[in-house]
Amino acid sequence: MSDIIKLLPEHVANQIAAGEVIQRPSSIVKELLDNSIDAGATHIKLIVKDAGKALVQVIDNGKGMSETDARMCWERHATSKITSIADVFKIKTMGFRGEALASIASVAKVELKTKRDEDTVGTFIVIEGSNTITQEATACPTGTSITVKNLFFNIPARRNFLKSNPVELRHIIDEFTRAALANPSIGFELFHNDDLLHHLKPADFAFRICDLFDDKKPENLLLFEEQTTIINASGFIGKPQIAKKTRGEQFIFVNNRFIKDAYLNHAIVSGFENIIAKDQYPFYCINIEIDPSKIDVNIHPTKTEVKFEDERNIYQILRAVTRKVLGENFETPALDNSHEDNRFLQRDLYNNQATHFNNIQSNNSQTIGKASDGKNDLFKNEYANSRNFKKQQTTNWEDLFKIAAPEPSLEAQNSMEQNAQQTLIENNKQNSQQFLQIQQTYIATQIKSGMLLISQQAAHERILFEKYLIAIKMQPIVSQQKLFPKAITLNANDESILREILPEIKALGFDVNEFGKNTFVVNGVPAEMQYNNEQDLILDLISNYKENRNLADSKHELIAKILAKKAAIKAGTVLAIDEMNRIVDELFACSEPKYSPDGKACLLTLTMAELANMFK
Repeated sequence: MSDIIKLLPEHVANQIAAGEVIQRPSSIVKELLDNSIDAGATHIKLIVKDAGKALVQVIDNGKGMSETDARMCWERHATSKITSIADVFKIKTMGFRGEALASIASVAKVELKTKRDEDTVGTFIVIEGSNTITQEATACPTGTSITVKNLFFNIPARRNFLKSNPVELRHIIDEFTRAALANPSIGFELFHNDDLLHHLKPADFAFRICDLFDDKKPENLLLFEEQTTIINASGFIGKPQIAKKTRGEQFIFVNNRFIKDAYLNHAIVSGFENIIAKDQYPFYCINIEIDPSKIDVNIHPTKTEVKFEDERNIYQILRAVTRKVLGENFETPALDNSHEDNRFLQRDLYNNQATHFNNIQSNNSQTIGKASDGKNDLFKNEYANSRNFKKQQTTNWEDLFKIAAPEPSLEAQNSMEQNAQQTLIENNKQNSQQFLQIQQTYIATQIKSGMLLISQQAAHERILFEKYLIAIKMQPIVSQQKLFPKAITLNANDESILREILPEIKALGFDVNEFGKNTFVVNGVPAEMQYNNEQDLILDLISNYKENRNLADSKHELIAKILAKKAAIKAGTVLAIDEMNRIVDELFACSEPKYSPDGKACLLTLTMAELANMFK
């Protein structure tokens, strides 16, 4: 029997290795920006076309490379950063593994122009799929220009897995933002399809933040610097009033390297406990300086994860620092100073700590609905038979969105329920359908086999979800124009998300148009929706879409689900008889009346046998 284990051909091995490092156009952007920063550049220009699928070009004025280095840099594991394994544990540069350029060259068409200051001419190299096509001398300025064209041209299957242009552009903007934040002394430019998205001049940290995020002002940023025996932490924490319902503006850098660390992020967010609402996320941009020998940056091919030798103590330090910064800027009663965080800082962290802000709203959501024991298959037929049910289209939904009148007194509620129950008994004799609202949460009615209970919130979410799906696909909802249009300013990331979902939300009745850089104007909302703050609604849509876009739902389903949850009547809303009637009718006209879009039960039944058993 012949041997079956063989060495992979070099080009196949390169393409497999590239899959770990180059996942999408933003991966190329990250690696090339890292190289330019390591080269000592003071100005870096990033040019992309078709969200990086057609072109990614990075031009810098760094130290450049010699002719030999320009050729060697495309070989696997060729690096100037390390010579022994010990160097890995004291690395301070962004790149060091020597695999990025080789991986890029194996899956794209690459052009390199580079020249050192002491050289009279530079070097021009063209590589396609790891094969060197051209190498010659050329005239070019000091520095390096790398152009990457037609990503995954030789691996069509990989190219098919790339997302839409707005999605890929959003990832590129993320990488650009992280590099620009970590290096405020470097000037950056970002072009997409010849449009200038960012022009950042060298500046201090605060102005770099304000340049990148149009909605950030210096007066809303709290500067801090803290030195301990374990780490030195510095940066900015946003004031509570600029916290958002959208994630994405939380940045932690370790020795100027952006990292993703849920544990340390939780440390900072927990410092805002009782200061911002639970569904809000603060802004922060923090750099941690630590002895490189105390961390391992080599645990992930993209180097965005870091392993700390003393992670638990770093967690406590960051939480304490956050509380101290907030405590020094907001006057509130002093708290107990015996907390364990005090052992990391040499002075009181908690005097004058910020307390609850008046605009924090408690979350009173209730879990409603309970699945029955497999008997729901009979609901639709039984309900239809009990009242000669006919599928109908209802157009007057305005009443379901109106804010309920003040809640009646307990005596009035008891009286109303008694009257409703008496009416139900009397009308049952005439075989007509009546409804009873229980605790402003459930709708009760009798059916042929017993009693039917409906969760009004879950039912309305199901109704709106199916209605919105139809609107997105074929029957757009009419928009009601606002007398005074509202403007929304977004960061580059949220702007790309809004562009991505704009066709869907326009079909749902939102009239949203561009109005200058990073600004959109809300001219209209769905005619049947009563919502006081259109800006918050749009931001909530963006936030929820960002949080859930990786789930199994299609984009249409996800947007319909998000808006249905926002627009549905909530538990605690008093409903009139005709409103309950309409909800029940529309629920049983749905293709799936038993469950809400989130899978919660919309209804359950109690048979006469089950009721009799309850009373023994």
